[in-house]
Amino acid sequence: MQNLDAFFLLRPDVTFLNHGSFGACPRPVFEEYQRWQLQLESQPVAFLDPARGLSGWMRDARVAMAGMLGTAPDNIVGLTNATYALNIVAQSLDLKPGDEILTTDHEYAALEKTWAYVCRNTGAVIKTVAVPLPLTDEAQFTDAILAGFTDKTRVLFLSHITSATALVFPIERAVAEARKRGIYTVIDGAHTPGHIPLNLDALDADFYAGNCHKWIMAPKGSAFLHVRPALQAMINPLVISHGWTEDAKLPGTKGVFGNTPFIDGLEMQGTRDPSAWLTVPAALQFRADHDWDKVAKACQRLAQDTAARVRAFTGLPALSSATFCAPQMVSMPVPRCDPAQLKTRLYDDYQIEIPCFDWQDHTIVRVSVQGYNTETQMDHLVTALTEILPQLSAKT
Repeated sequence: MQNLDAFFLLRPDVTFLNHGSFGACPRPVFEEYQRWQLQLESQPVAFLDPARGLSGWMRDARVAMAGMLGTAPDNIVGLTNATYALNIVAQSLDLKPGDEILTTDHEYAALEKTWAYVCRNTGAVIKTVAVPLPLTDEAQFTDAILAGFTDKTRVLFLSHITSATALVFPIERAVAEARKRGIYTVIDGAHTPGHIPLNLDALDADFYAGNCHKWIMAPKGSAFLHVRPALQAMINPLVISHGWTEDAKLPGTKGVFGNTPFIDGLEMQGTRDPSAWLTVPAALQFRADHDWDKVAKACQRLAQDTAARVRAFTGLPALSSATFCAPQMVSMPVPRCDPAQLKTRLYDDYQIEIPCFDWQDHTIVRVSVQGYNTETQMDHLVTALTEILPQLSAKT
């Protein structure tokens, strides 16, 4: 596998195996980010005036991103992160007491809190279904979801790629069935863009949010929200500012700055630095320049090989078949131990940055592999685990 570590700014003394949390930005992309920031600081008034360039630059990023996502530029809006985007959706839905939000036991903790907050304010309730493990068949997942639908289900909230378990959920049939029943579909795609192929128009979910700072490798603070055109008028900004218009929900209304009310209302929310979002085209170009599909395939092989080596050592089964495992991110069950101690030992003794945590009745080490990682680093991880795990598991 070609190593591209020279393109990244990561500390050379740390074995960085946690791309999945916040990503890592390549040096040329980061330099483009700084160029935008310098342009902002050189003339802030001109830069932040939508009529003097900003609105067009924001659209340029939407156009570049939309091509990757299989949708139209006016169906997406650039935001700071997927959690923020999904909060916009969750707090825009007109939920009533007793309405059910159906979700799974694999969801991201911050979004579990988001829905708990919404339920506290609306009287809606969360209903959680367990996804059978190991996940080896699409019907396992879809049947579990469909069995959870009731006549009170108003929202289906799913991760496309899960955070804790690093599974790719086959959401297509569940989304289609929810549409037939008049159930809103809200998809957390935080780990998906740049990780697996996406065609949002074909998926036809009502709401879909994704991060660009993870697998697309744009700077932190770049993400998008996709909303089906028929539902864009129902979206309410969390912050009401210059981009909002009181006529936003009337058919045919133009936005304040010439875009749709959906875009202007969410993009133009007070003073903020939009440089991360404006750098998305450069991140996409970096991927194209370095044949990132080929790089990603090599990363997938390295991730799967590493997980197989850990399984051979621990004797513990995988959480899914390869079909439903995130290509470049694998959650590897290890013998039960204190995950905080394991994480500390891996970092302090071996300088390995990797997440370790408990999920349900599993202790998990989640490895992410990106173009800057090497086989030598994976050897280092396997060696560290073989040395530390017998010591820690003996204490439990």
